[in-house]
Amino acid sequence: MERVTDLYLASTTVSFHRSWSCVLFDLDGTIVDSAPGIISRMRTTLANVGAVVPSDESLLRWVGPPLLDSFRDFAGMDPLQSQLALTEYRRQVAIEGAEVGTAVFPGVAGLLARISEAGIPIGLATSKPESQANTILDHFGLSQYFTVVTGASEDEVRSSKADVVGEALRRLTAAGVDTSRTVLVGDRLHDIEGAAAHGIPTILVEWGYGSPAEATGALAVVHSIDALSNLITG
Repeated sequence: MERVTDLYLASTTVSFHRSWSCVLFDLDGTIVDSAPGIISRMRTTLANVGAVVPSDESLLRWVGPPLLDSFRDFAGMDPLQSQLALTEYRRQVAIEGAEVGTAVFPGVAGLLARISEAGIPIGLATSKPESQANTILDHFGLSQYFTVVTGASEDEVRSSKADVVGEALRRLTAAGVDTSRTVLVGDRLHDIEGAAAHGIPTILVEWGYGSPAEATGALAVVHSIDALSNLITG
């Protein structure tokens, strides 16, 4: 498969077509804008566990990667502190609801409908706990488009993006889906790396939470829903 890096498709004047047998989508920063809710709950969580509460701009880095990694990498917590903070964060989610502070990015619902109508199976692969992912998809009426919904396990045994993608592929194969030409759509470097662990290319969306520096290794970077639709359905 040819590799395209730093390809910015701002319009349909650039043509790059590929026949995909399956599409995996990330959730946070790709399908939904969940940053407001996550950042709000994270502020409360850090305050409640006695940790320093950084600025909202700094907390944006926490949106997308597994939270245990974020507690470790950004707050400097040890494994026990990270687990306690994660428990507190999930308590906040249970109080508010995973869908609070979350909205579907404009045009995404229509894109999922077009991909489904084109006969291309869709799977979800998110580092968010699977139960929360299902709640959000159900809330916004998007569950109907997904053959499988795969997220982090409640015990965090499955939490890395590579593990989540691997489980999504296993479930898709069990459902009879051809995964030989799968592409992942995401917004962060960990999406690219997690997909690459399984030989899967990634299309990065610019409306998410990643920085330009995170695009290295992406098959393509798209500005708009139309450009993404063009790449997936042709």
